[in-house]
Amino acid sequence: MTSMSRARVARRIAAGAAYGGGGIGLAGAATVGLLVAQAQLARRRVGNGATPHVPNADGLYGAAHTVPGEPALRLTMLGDSTAAGQGVHRAGQTPGALLASGIAALAERPVGLSTVATPGARSDDLDRQVTLALADPSRVPDICVIMVGANDVTHRMPPTRSVRHLASAVRRLRTAGAEVVVGTCPDLGTIEPVQQPLRWLARRASRQLAAAQTIGVVEQGGRTVSLGDLLGPEFAANPRELFGPDSYHPSAEGYATAAMAVLPTVCAALGLWPAEEERPDAARREGFLPVARAAAEAASEAGTEVTAATPTGPRGPWVLLKRRRRRRLPEAEPEPSTQHS
Repeated sequence: MTSMSRARVARRIAAGAAYGGGGIGLAGAATVGLLVAQAQLARRRVGNGATPHVPNADGLYGAAHTVPGEPALRLTMLGDSTAAGQGVHRAGQTPGALLASGIAALAERPVGLSTVATPGARSDDLDRQVTLALADPSRVPDICVIMVGANDVTHRMPPTRSVRHLASAVRRLRTAGAEVVVGTCPDLGTIEPVQQPLRWLARRASRQLAAAQTIGVVEQGGRTVSLGDLLGPEFAANPRELFGPDSYHPSAEGYATAAMAVLPTVCAALGLWPAEEERPDAARREGFLPVARAAAEAASEAGTEVTAATPTGPRGPWVLLKRRRRRRLPEAEPEPSTQHS
C-alpha cells in the first residue's frame, strides 16, 4: 500500500472514530476462515501472555538528583503488555524504568514511575487506566506514555472504535494537564510464528491502525512515535535477540530499542530537549505536512515523531514530522526506590 493510499485510509478511520462511523474492513470475507485458523495457531505457538510475568518497576528513579522543595517529575505508563514490560525479568529492563532513568538523567531531577498498563489490554481498557492515572488530582502525571494497538489488531477490534478510545484517553489526560506521547501500533507482520497471508495482512492492518492513531492523538494535543519499524527490519533480522523467549514480546534489548526511540519525544514534550533540535532539519526529511500524509509516512518508519503545528488547513491540521536523533539510554536502576514524592 502506498503512502498516499495509507493516508486516505487513515483519514477515513480517524473520521469514523470522531463521528461514530462503523469499522473499516481490513480483509475480505473469503479470507476470514483462513485468517482465523492461522491466528489461532499463531496464538497457541506464541502463548501471548497466558501466564504474564511483569516486573514491578514503579518507584523513584534518579533519587541522587533530589533537591529539597523540588518535586519529582511524574511518569505514568498506560496501554498493553508492551507498556508494562511483559517478557523481561528485571524491573530495570522495562520500558517504564528505562524511560524514567533517561528522563531523570537529562532533567537532572528524580522521576516517579507509575504503571497502570495491563498485559492483554486493548484500547477500550484505556478509560479504566486513565481513571487510575488521574485518581489523585494533586498528583497528575507530568508525562504519560501510551503503547497500545497490537491486541486491537489480533482481536479484530474495528479500527474506528480503537482510535475513538485512544483519542478519548489522550483528551482526558491533556485536559488534566499531562503531556501525552503515544507509541503507535507495532508491525505485527514480524512475529515469527505468523505465516503468509496472515503476515501480510497483519502488517497492513498494523500500519493502517498506526496511521489512524496518529491522526486521532495529534488532534487531541498528544504526540506520537512510530514503533512499526522497530518491530520490522531490526526485529525481523534479529528475532532471537530482539524478541523475548515467547517470540512475541520484546526482550530486554527490544524494549531498550523501543524506549530509545520514544525518549527524545518524551523529553521534547517536557521541554528538556535542546532548542536547536526543535527546528525541522531538511537533511533528515523533517518538515510540516498535512496530518494524514505525516501519519502515513510515520507508520512506515520507526522513531518518527508527529506533533501538532497548526490547528487546521484544507486537509485537516498540519503537523511537524521529526526524525529525532536517538540518545543512548543510561542504565536503569535495578531496584528503584518505592518512595514517591
